Amino acid sequence: MVRLSMQAVVARRYGPPEEHAIEEVPAPEPGPGQLQVRIAAVSLNPADVRLPAGDFRDAVDLPFPHIPGNDFAGTVTALGAGVTRFAPGDEIFGFATPRALRHMGSSSLSTGALAEYAVFEADTPFLAHRPDAVGIAQAAALPTVGLTARALLATAAIAPGERVLVVGATGGVGTAVLPLLAAAGAHVVATARPGEADLVRSLGAAGTAGYDEYPSGVDAALNLVLPGDRLGPVAAAVRPGGRLLTITFPPPPAFAGIDVRLVLDMEGRYGGMADVAADAAAGRLRARIDREYAFPDAITALADFARRHKTGKLVVRVRSRA
Repeated sequence: MVRLSMQAVVARRYGPPEEHAIEEVPAPEPGPGQLQVRIAAVSLNPADVRLPAGDFRDAVDLPFPHIPGNDFAGTVTALGAGVTRFAPGDEIFGFATPRALRHMGSSSLSTGALAEYAVFEADTPFLAHRPDAVGIAQAAALPTVGLTARALLATAAIAPGERVLVVGATGGVGTAVLPLLAAAGAHVVATARPGEADLVRSLGAAGTAGYDEYPSGVDAALNLVLPGDRLGPVAAAVRPGGRLLTITFPPPPAFAGIDVRLVLDMEGRYGGMADVAADAAAGRLRARIDREYAFPDAITALADFARRHKTGKLVVRVRSRA
């Protein structure tokens, strides 16, 4: 039997995105409990550039060749033994980490979505059917954004009228979480560059702040961008008894008088992709897409993600007619 081949973004060694290439490689085939997906679109996340750059070499021995890509939308093309949740032809979307990160405890693993085909574990809460009301690019942009935004809201337990500082408000998670905070009745102060004030206000922020001039006495602060060991100024903005939530590594230190939490939901405690799908279909959750790229420009997209400022997500259209 002739094995299917495909185009994929391939990293052959640790290095920046510009050292990766689009190559012809064998398409992965599903084993027991797995499914193969024809990828339509992928959105980019920090791990897609930082993992193959070697930023986590002390914790992860990344095998090469490596295909990046976590968030995707596509069509099921083949099933391994024992898979009953999905069928060939199903339109699905979701999130999956590289198999090299299996030790982190994620049930959702894949061969890498920046490719024409990828294989995923079927029995995970992080894959779901794509609702008809959610387009392919939007579905590809939603997984990490939607899961993280939902987990932040559930953990923060915002009460109406509370003052909330959002650091990193113009990124993928920030632009999705601002409307949710506004809907919860929060008075949101969002970090933004001078030209981005109208954007964050349109998404629900009541006010803006620079990245080095946070307001004081906020009830809660959500850090979406600063490294976890650089949160002193953010913690200083939180009132005694308030809370600081962060989604970045390394894990944050303790700060006296406030509740500090790293929000990292690898088990789907705050809902899985089916919940993201339901919220998206109902119009409660949406990812902001900054730019879209054709698959031949995937290396440029990765480089732009690593080096350019973004207001939302970058999406790579793997299938030109997707």
